[in-house]
Amino acid sequence: MNLRQIEVFRAVMLAGSVTGAARLLHVSQPGISRMLSHIELQLGVRLFERSKGKLQPTPEAQALHGEVEQVYHGVKRIDEFAQSLKSGARLTLRVLASPSTALEVVPRAVSELAGQFPAARIYMETLLVREMVSQLAHNEADIAIASLPIEHSLLVSQAVGRWSLACVFPAGHPFSGRRSVSVRDIMKERLIAFSPDTPQGGLILDWWREHNQPPLSQIEVRSGQVACSLAACGAGIAIVDDLTARAWRSEELQFRPISRGPSFDVFAVRNANVPASALAKAFVEKIVAGFRALRRE
Repeated sequence: MNLRQIEVFRAVMLAGSVTGAARLLHVSQPGISRMLSHIELQLGVRLFERSKGKLQPTPEAQALHGEVEQVYHGVKRIDEFAQSLKSGARLTLRVLASPSTALEVVPRAVSELAGQFPAARIYMETLLVREMVSQLAHNEADIAIASLPIEHSLLVSQAVGRWSLACVFPAGHPFSGRRSVSVRDIMKERLIAFSPDTPQGGLILDWWREHNQPPLSQIEVRSGQVACSLAACGAGIAIVDDLTARAWRSEELQFRPISRGPSFDVFAVRNANVPASALAKAFVEKIVAGFRALRRE
């Protein structure tokens, strides 16, 4: 018996008549009658005695009904489970994020995702870009939001937004009266610099070289958050990504965009051999929307 036959047989057992079964299933009475005849012919067993317009189930039908109920409830559980997937039940999303994206854009997207899929489990971890590759390649994470490109044969990337360089400085600094600052402006200040072996340090160093301006600094850091903390304390100004600058903006720290400064893509990266889940797709959509909102600001 296929599922349709099981459904018809069960409806007849519940309703006690072809008319009642047809009403339950919203189909015609002749269709129910034909299906019953086909079931009995296929099984080689008489399931109902027909008398005065009523159907009396035989002992064989009663025995079959017990098994059908088990199958029916199993199918119902499957249907309920399938419906629950819409809310994220039994689904998990393992998210990796670059430190700068983990300050505001990714947390906001995770928060919105949790509201849309209340039954889902979401895990978030901050990692440097070079540390993301292994987890993604070994399927230990579902998706990463990386502030730098990742080149790997097992991974696929999608641009979801952009970041640019910004200048952070302590509140009350003369830069606070400007809409943007230039390379020439920055070169006149005490600079808190990134170590050249860091990803951001390498990008900034290349940018300096394009302007034939060797960076001069007394303090060197490896983290945008540390640079912001030092700048807020008056140790100097710093060039950081605008994502970090936005997240650290406060009464003690301000930032301005760098005129004619470079910008770079942010990528959503996942394992190319694993299809993206509904959770992952919705998450990426929220990341894209988050970067669009930043641009509008």
